[in-house]
Amino acid sequence: MPEPDPLRSLSLTKGRGNRVRQLWHPVGVKKSILLLPLMLLAAVLSACSSPAPVPARPAAPASSAASAAASAPASGAGAACTYAAAGTAAKKVNLPPASGVANSGTTTVTLKLNDKALTLTLDRERTPCTTNSFVSLVSQGYFDGTSCHRLADSGIFVLQCGDPTATGTGGPGYQFADELTGEETYPAGTLAMANAGVGTNGSQFFIVFGDTNLDPNYTVFGAVDAAGLKVVKAIAAGGQDGSWGDGTGKPKLPAVITSATVG
Repeated sequence: MPEPDPLRSLSLTKGRGNRVRQLWHPVGVKKSILLLPLMLLAAVLSACSSPAPVPARPAAPASSAASAAASAPASGAGAACTYAAAGTAAKKVNLPPASGVANSGTTTVTLKLNDKALTLTLDRERTPCTTNSFVSLVSQGYFDGTSCHRLADSGIFVLQCGDPTATGTGGPGYQFADELTGEETYPAGTLAMANAGVGTNGSQFFIVFGDTNLDPNYTVFGAVDAAGLKVVKAIAAGGQDGSWGDGTGKPKLPAVITSATVG
């Protein structure tokens, strides 16, 4: 059974440059997979009379340990990936292949959002283990019939999807490491993994529909085509219901992944 969302409070503090990052204060066993601080920093500062708390020093997003855990160096035999069991799967799937993983070139996924096609180009060379997991989930029908459960449409412009429970806590029953360089950026059209901290990637991902400044803590594993981006923007234009209590919410318009296929 999916657990209720444990998120109770969220504080923001300024990160590198004009980026912002989140402070977590979860209550409960399972963290929501919150990809980022989903409110305007300026709005938060104007609403609070006391300064924002200072966060603990974050782990380096491009740590060699995280990258090594995600994939082995490229070779003729492909990459080796580690997918570790974690929690209860929101929808039962098999683990992705962990050896001989393709680590060159790209592959495509056609994701239908409200029956409208988005062409996703996934980067096998840069993010072999993330791409491998995503393709595996697509091939097993994991995303079919699921709703994108979170929309941020002020300051940060993302649509978050990939949780069959639509609660923000659901995952595939396994996790894997980040594949980061530390130089990640998040312009419109970016496809990236949501997470609840270092090395907690699962099935939740987000599509950036407007240029967004974030710390480079979220694995960028592909891009959405221009036609698909228009579909996402049309959903975002309908607004969100504010139900997450932090300036974000469920999209007011339907945002259902009706199907996803490789190729």
